[in-house]
Amino acid sequence: MLPPILADLRIPVVASPMFIVSGPDLVIAQCKAGIVGSFPALNAREKDGEPPLLDAWLTRIAEELDRHNQANPDRPAAPFAVNQIVHRSNARLQRDIEICHRHRVPIWITSLGARPEVNAAAHDCGGIALHDVINDSFARKAIEKGADGLIAVAAGAGGHVGPQSPFALVQEIRAWFAGPLLLSGAIATGRAVLAAQAMGADLAYVGSPFIATEEANAPAEYKRMIVDSGAEDVVTSSLFTGVSGNYLAPSIRAAGLDPDRLERGDVSDMSFDENSPRPKAWSQIWGSGQGIGAVREVVPAAALIDRLAREHAEARAALCA
Repeated sequence: MLPPILADLRIPVVASPMFIVSGPDLVIAQCKAGIVGSFPALNAREKDGEPPLLDAWLTRIAEELDRHNQANPDRPAAPFAVNQIVHRSNARLQRDIEICHRHRVPIWITSLGARPEVNAAAHDCGGIALHDVINDSFARKAIEKGADGLIAVAAGAGGHVGPQSPFALVQEIRAWFAGPLLLSGAIATGRAVLAAQAMGADLAYVGSPFIATEEANAPAEYKRMIVDSGAEDVVTSSLFTGVSGNYLAPSIRAAGLDPDRLERGDVSDMSFDENSPRPKAWSQIWGSGQGIGAVREVVPAAALIDRLAREHAEARAALCA
């Protein structure tokens, strides 16, 4: 059963947090259009000596969504989420947890490790914690450590990605877990959202299509590459962060590398430091899931969500006809 915070969305979609790309403009647009918007806490970067930008972002998001809700009581905004990278290389984690707790962030998404203290912080301020996983073993550990729900990151997802088919991953988790389950992996149409539900997921986790939106914090060249590319242009590699991820081959070539001859990365060297010597994932090497063949143009986020909602309704009607 879904918790109330996830049960009344316009369509069953959570927008995934994308490094660099997801920021307040995109999150606010997503929430106003009726789906959960999210961003990684690490996207809010400030220079030494400046006040925490994450604090300012959360203030702005809360205030703008509150104004929207007061002006549109019959069409309130969906809640928002903040993604915390809980890997040991994230030196900001404790500070960002404290900021999110103070702002009473309603949905916490954790990645690259399950940490009971992060889940406890979410619960203490009235929020829920969702943890992304790539296999059943990690899913069990996440629930044991206090996560409320799971995000099954299957083959075809953008950014950090698992190797398993969504059919296999969802069915293994659903064999023992009845709580909130989201599915990530090449979901770019309303029909795919419905397929995720039919498979056993409660909600779809959608990222790459939102790169090609007006509000996304992405270069115009990146947005155009999403529009112009398809599944064959997506390459899986662990070189850039130490963890397997999906990236656009044209961006790899632009960085002077051959996408067909990439070295393997080492998870022990994973780093989210801006000064990492590797070609930088998501700023130089652009992430993408395999579903981008459905993305035809750069549009406002609300227009993309309108399309997903229309396609979702049409797919439901067609199956029930």
